Amino acid sequence: MKICLNQVFYFSVAKKRINRYNWFLKEGTMKIVTDNQELDEFCRILEQQEFITVDLEFHREKTYYAQLGLIQVACSETEGIIDPLAPEIDLSRFLDVLKNPKVTKVFHSCRQDIEILYRLGGFIPQPLFDSQIAAQICGFGSSVSYESLVNAILGVELDKSSRLTNWCARPLSPKQLEYAISDVTHLVKIYEFMKEKINKSGREHWLDEEMAELLDKNNYETKPQDAWLKIRQHVHNRKYLTILRELAAWRENRAQQKNLPRQTIIKDDCLLNIAAAAPHDVNDLKKIRNMRSDILNGKLAQEIIDVVQYAESLPRSDYAKPKTENKIIYPQGLFELLKLLLTLISQEQETVPHIIADENELKLFAAGQDKNLKLLQGWRFDVFGKQALLLRQGKLNIRYDCNSKKIEITEIL
Repeated sequence: MKICLNQVFYFSVAKKRINRYNWFLKEGTMKIVTDNQELDEFCRILEQQEFITVDLEFHREKTYYAQLGLIQVACSETEGIIDPLAPEIDLSRFLDVLKNPKVTKVFHSCRQDIEILYRLGGFIPQPLFDSQIAAQICGFGSSVSYESLVNAILGVELDKSSRLTNWCARPLSPKQLEYAISDVTHLVKIYEFMKEKINKSGREHWLDEEMAELLDKNNYETKPQDAWLKIRQHVHNRKYLTILRELAAWRENRAQQKNLPRQTIIKDDCLLNIAAAAPHDVNDLKKIRNMRSDILNGKLAQEIIDVVQYAESLPRSDYAKPKTENKIIYPQGLFELLKLLLTLISQEQETVPHIIADENELKLFAAGQDKNLKLLQGWRFDVFGKQALLLRQGKLNIRYDCNSKKIEITEIL
């Protein structure tokens, strides 16, 4: 049996009125929401909750912008799947729930989900809880997967056989829908577990600081003029980089307008070759390696030539600047001691070292480059930064006590 999310089931009531109703899977626990009346009923339940768990299924292999296929939502009272592809469905009612400041929105590894919602509604759901970040605070490891959390906390092995489903296809089978809804049903229990654990440890402010980074709109706004920075290259010639910057911005804008992956427009290696050759006409363009015939024979060829000419006309003051890749020179011995201190403190705190400080930060700190280091700010300073400063000043002692068989960290007075 397969379920088409766009199916509508009808039944007769008094006065021969015909109404839509929700189709329930697994003994009526999961709503399949395909129209605005169902969505309104579902949202009335959700907006009364202290928290809801949310996950989005999407595809972006053939588009620039992610194509939303399913929205899964659960809470302690109910669970359901919203079909964003259903005819005439208006998601604004659900977006209002996500905007509701009285309802905590729980996601797992939510950056891509937030990117989609930001484009869809121009907002970031608040208050926000990311269970992957919370898991790091609780000591479950760096970038722990949802499946690993479900297994570690709930003792449940998730069936991954539907993981590669095309969520924009219709119809979807009951097995696929059950897999999709499991991304939020288990998250209800995981959230309750982690929330209690974080509250007991007094680390609410840790989580608040981490969530603040996810709430920065700059994470979700694409700037075409910065697209060249994501292209791997090691050239420092500013004229070359300026041409590359303008070509990458042109490609980014075109990809957005056509809603196509940027590599479909033209691949990175071709942009690098064009920037190096700086062609002045189509004949020059034809000499460039790996140029596709459809580009050479279409209007894109002249657009590329125009972009190159525009880049060459810019004054030197507007040239792109090479990406700075300053090699950090630091005392290796101090760096190794800092890593040891970080390991000891993270074990004591029952969290993962990475969430306190990464290796690059430790190297900068060892080199005395303290500006804007996270380990010297907020909760990280209280937990690690203070002792790191003492260590760098030679005022911290790390020793092994053979009697207690423990490593002791003491300040040298």
